[in-house]
Amino acid sequence: MENCIFCKIAAKQIPSKAIYEDDDLIAFHDINPAAPIHFLIVPKQHIATLADCSEAHAALLGKMALLAPRLAQEQGCGYQLNEQGHASGGYKTIFNVGPDGGQEVYHLHMHVIGGPRPWRGQR
Repeated sequence: MENCIFCKIAAKQIPSKAIYEDDDLIAFHDINPAAPIHFLIVPKQHIATLADCSEAHAALLGKMALLAPRLAQEQGCGYQLNEQGHASGGYKTIFNVGPDGGQEVYHLHMHVIGGPRPWRGQR
């Protein structure tokens, strides 16, 4: 899509603060973060919304879901259990779908949002 900002980021036509990239995905920090840690995981293939995905996209969606915990850990908001079994850390994963779902860029992307809790409830 010629006017898609995420396609342009994936094609390196627009700079981003990338934290991960492979043949299928790029992940980068959100330019308007809702929390101390807020990054996006974006497929390089243009798919407008999660609602446009089919069984053919299952591997790509799975790859996104499995990448989120790894990058969250690397960015400082990973979920962990200590030796006594007490949990700490954590993050949200969000797909906004369509206008009522708050989608602003019509290129499939997963938000990963975490960090200290003062941001809680802001989004």
